[in-house]
Parts: sequence; C-alpha cells; structure tokens
Amino acid sequence: MGIKNRLVIMSFLQFFVWGAWLITIANYWFGTKNWEGTQFGLVFGTMGIASLFMPTLTGIIADRWINAEKLYGTLHILYAAVLFYISQVTTPNSFIYIMLLAMCFYMPTIALSNSISYNALKLNNKDIIKNFPPIRVWGTIGFIVAMWITNLTGNKATEYQFYIAGLAAVFLGIYSFTLPKCKPQRLSKENASIMETLGLESFKLFADYKMALFFVFSMFLGGALQLTNAYGDVFLDEFKHFPKYADSFVVEYSTIIMSISQISETLFILAIPFFLRRFGIKQVMLISMLAWVLRFGLFAYGNPTSGLWMIIMSCVVYGMAFDFFNISGSLFVETNTDPKNRSSAQGLFMMMTNGFGAVLGSFTSGWAIDKYFTKSFSNTTDLAGFLETETTNPKMLEFVTGQGNSITADGLFSKVIFMKDWHTIWMAFAIYALIIAVAFAVLFKHKHNPMDVENVSH
Repeated sequence: MGIKNRLVIMSFLQFFVWGAWLITIANYWFGTKNWEGTQFGLVFGTMGIASLFMPTLTGIIADRWINAEKLYGTLHILYAAVLFYISQVTTPNSFIYIMLLAMCFYMPTIALSNSISYNALKLNNKDIIKNFPPIRVWGTIGFIVAMWITNLTGNKATEYQFYIAGLAAVFLGIYSFTLPKCKPQRLSKENASIMETLGLESFKLFADYKMALFFVFSMFLGGALQLTNAYGDVFLDEFKHFPKYADSFVVEYSTIIMSISQISETLFILAIPFFLRRFGIKQVMLISMLAWVLRFGLFAYGNPTSGLWMIIMSCVVYGMAFDFFNISGSLFVETNTDPKNRSSAQGLFMMMTNGFGAVLGSFTSGWAIDKYFTKSFSNTTDLAGFLETETTNPKMLEFVTGQGNSITADGLFSKVIFMKDWHTIWMAFAIYALIIAVAFAVLFKHKHNPMDVENVSH
C-alpha cells in the first residue's frame, strides 16, 4: 500500500475516534444520565484544558526522546482504555475528571498526526503542500462516518458510542506502530532557556497591539465553536418532546443532520483560496464571524417541519464559519510573525482557540443556560403551552411520566420538570457572535495584500 493511502487510513481514524461521541455526548449526558447543564459545560472544557499543556509536553517528548509514531500509538491506546471505562462512571463529577484524562491522551495526537504525515511524505519525496490537504480531508470524512454509525446503530444516547470510538482507537494505536519512523530531531539548543524549551517565546507577540487583538478575537471565536459542538445535536434531539415533531426525520436522525456541517466543511475548504485572494484576510475572518451569527440565528428559528430549511442552512454555513477563520487566521499568523518563532506562534493561535476559547465557551455557556435559559414547569397547563400542544396529549403525558413524575387530578406534577428554551439560547449565542463581528470590524486594522496568499501558497 502506498504511503498516501496509509496516511489516509490514519487521518480517517484520527477523527473517527473523536466523531463517534463528540456530537452525541450531550444526548448521553442529558437524555440517559439526566445530569445538569452547568456541569455539562465542563465536559467540553476538558478539551480546552488539555489543549493548554498536553500538545506542548508531547511535542517536547517527540522532539527529544521518543519516535512520534510510537508516542502517537501509545496515546491512542491509553485514550481507548479511558473510553472503555467511562461508561462505568455514575456521577457527573467523576465523569468530568475521567473525560479530562481522555482528552489529555487524545488532544495532542492531532498535532502528532500532522508531524507524522509531514515526515512520511518527506521521506517518500512527496510535495507536502500538494499531497497533505487531500489526505487531511479524510479526517473530516472519518468524523462524518463515525457520526452516522453512532446514529444509525441507535447509540447516540448510549454508552456504546464510547465503545465504538475505543475499538477504533485501539486499532489506530496498533496501526500507527507500522508507520514510517518519525525520529526525534533534537533541534533544541543545549543552552536553551525554559521559555524557548516550552515554546513560550511566542507570548511576546502580545506586546504587539495588532497581534494581541487578533489572539483575543481568536479566543472568543474558539468559544463559539464549542457552543455548536456541545449543544447542536441535543438541540435537535429534544424536539422529540414536542408532540408535533416527535416522529420527524430530524429527531430520529439528528446526528446525520448535524453531519451536514462537516460535509460543508470539506466543501468550503476548496473555496478558501478564492475568497482570500478576492477579499483579503480580514474580510474573510469577518465573513466567518457573520457566518457564526447565521449559524446560531437559523438554529433559533428552525424546526423539523416548516423550518427544516433553516436547520439545514445553519449546517451549511458552519463550513464557512469554521474553516474561514481557522485557515485565514493561520495565514495571518504566517505572514505577520518572524520565521524563527512562527511555529510557536501557530501553536499560540491554536492554544487561544482550542484552549482558552474552548474553556471560555464551555464553562460560561453551561452556567448561563442553567441560570437564564432553562424553564421550570410544575403543571400540565404551563408545560403544554411550552410544547405547543394540549394538556391531554398522550405523547406529552408519556414524557412527563418518563421523567419519573406523577400527575395529580388538578394537573400538578410531583416534581418540577426543567426544559431548555432553545430559541432564546441560540439567539443569545447569535448576539454574542454579532458583537464579536462588529468589534472586530471596528478595532482590527489590516490592509489586504494579495501577495500574502501567493507567498504562502508557494
């Protein structure tokens, strides 16, 4: 098998083992475990926390002591072991700590997979710029396939989503030991300072107003990404509580609907060169922010019947929202930093989006949804009004009793039922994205230079 096909398998599995549970874990948390929303935000925060330090630590290890492909394989096997155990966890606090351990093993493998791919392509005299993107796109395909498998096997709310990911991670871990050797380069200076060793010199970029502003906006946009990953699928799934939507295609195949977002992502990647040349880096980043406004706004007004087109369009614009900022942001860093610290600057960009941004989005959204956007119902009249149905509707009554509730003769519940007000949640997120977009347009000054794109392309 050729090296490109071998790397395609690695890329496919790299994101398959994440996609099998990332979008559907909210259904497991809320639907199966019935745990509260504030703590759920911490689940996605674990990815951000792990991203703050693990990629740096594993990068140092791979640069100095252990072959990258061996470290990569070991991390995936450890990740699988944690996933196999996580279904046994019975409390939300323990679940969060175990998930943090899983993310400490998984998050650094994303960067390691890139290093392994670059090394293998160089060893085989392949053009990285030409050959790597078609390989990397299979990662997104793997994510989509995993989502579909989890949904179509009826496991979007069960612990088997973790087993699906775990089994694939074991296979990937073993498979990675057969990949071309990616030996430690040991390029660090013997007398390097701690700042240089840990790749922290890039933090000096915060002394530059323009770069500091860019990194701050990167953090806020990183928060927006976590909002859609954390709550998108459970939002669609909870339409099952509305009797008029309970039997809709969207409810049954919510994860497949959400996979349109990843399909869109693969398509918009192809459009990025045109947009960058035509509009420039700042405008493309601004387009991304406005796309986030549309992503959330369309969700706010969408529904599984007359508003299905809004849900689908929200998934379509996700590709623009996600890709345009990540690619143009990376290009901005590439063209506005010194070559000697460019790699660490790219790492800082990822730290601000996937690290601090993820923590910000996860923690604050979980708290805000529980405190401001969760409604409580103590009787059939109020609940029926919210679910847009009659007090005697059998599906609604089945939902109430399924919550371990009993109903008195005058329609009162034995215990309060809590429901998320998704319309106001998504509108709040849309306003958040709009404020970021307006502030970015006003505060961030950057002149378009078409040669920036050409220089990086060549």
